[in-house]
Amino acid sequence: MSTSPGYFTHADGVYTPLRYSLSLWAPSTLSGPPVCGLMAREVQAGYCADGFTPARLTVDLHRPVPAVPLTIASELIRDGNRVRSVTIVVRADGEIVARGSALLLKRSAQPPGEVWRPDRDRPLPPPHVLATIDQTMHLFGSDGQGWSMNMTEHQNDARKRKWVRNIPVVAGEPSSPFCYAAMTGEQTSLVTNWGTEGIGFINTDVSITFSRMPVGDEMGLEAESHLSDDGIAAGAAVLYDEQGAFGICTTTALANARRQIRGDVIDELSESFAADAVGQSQVR
Repeated sequence: MSTSPGYFTHADGVYTPLRYSLSLWAPSTLSGPPVCGLMAREVQAGYCADGFTPARLTVDLHRPVPAVPLTIASELIRDGNRVRSVTIVVRADGEIVARGSALLLKRSAQPPGEVWRPDRDRPLPPPHVLATIDQTMHLFGSDGQGWSMNMTEHQNDARKRKWVRNIPVVAGEPSSPFCYAAMTGEQTSLVTNWGTEGIGFINTDVSITFSRMPVGDEMGLEAESHLSDDGIAAGAAVLYDEQGAFGICTTTALANARRQIRGDVIDELSESFAADAVGQSQVR
């Protein structure tokens, strides 16, 4: 019987992390994307009915999330005719380790008139997609360098982008494009805080706003801005799929220069994960 990669296994309401979910900052903690994906899964399962669709997901990563079994709970705060509001908490050993909120809106017709939009070309997917599991799960890009599998080729001061082939939140369970967008959007800190010496900021939150739901499991992220001073950074990025832009991501981050992450570290880990994915896909 074949198996598939994922960030967690799930049994009796408990989510046990797999090695794909481990953080580069510290292997005893989880990275942000799996935590955001877990929260998105909770929202998708419980509140996306009656014509409501997620319009915003905000996650506060106010402390490192330990790499231990997790539980998740949510609460409906408001349920109106056109606006639905939800809170989500993730717990480890009964203690809250991450909080989030989601705003869901009911779709309707567009109002009349034209609205200002940026005049530059919107982000475009790489010229090829990551179609099979034996390929790397992401591509890196930067202005003037194009796309490649190696992060070290883009360790510069140019605008960054990333194209992600997501894996499910829970192994063996299909995830929704909303979950994949949550996990991709969490990487706003990577594309906005990545410079000539690697990544020296660690994000404390992410907020993703949606104009529409994405399609598929592959999507990209392109930096829009980076502001930083006295060890605090604010960044924004555009989230897009093969049909174009569908969301805006913002993040705040703190300097973490003692654990600066360079591209070669991510390249090495990515190769290891990709090899594991091949092995898992071939298990019978």
